[in-house]
Amino acid sequence: MSSQPVQEIRVGLIRASIWENSTDRGVRYSIVFTKLYKAADRWQDTGHFSRDDLPLVSKVSELAHAWIVQQTQKLVVPGLLPDL
Repeated sequence: MSSQPVQEIRVGLIRASIWENSTDRGVRYSIVFTKLYKAADRWQDTGHFSRDDLPLVSKVSELAHAWIVQQTQKLVVPGLLPDL
């Protein structure tokens, strides 16, 4: 896994960091969802979400999924993408 996400998607204070993992079966993606907040004049993040955050978590999840699908479709060339 690289030291930086390959893509970040943000809607409001909700962020999805998408990580690329190269495996013997090809490229796999994982996602970390975080919420940004400001405490003592410093921006921080957390993996805890309230009820009111969930619509944005859902939207960011949909956008992350669409980005991953787009990336994997670029690899759909015979022999390039292994069976999933």
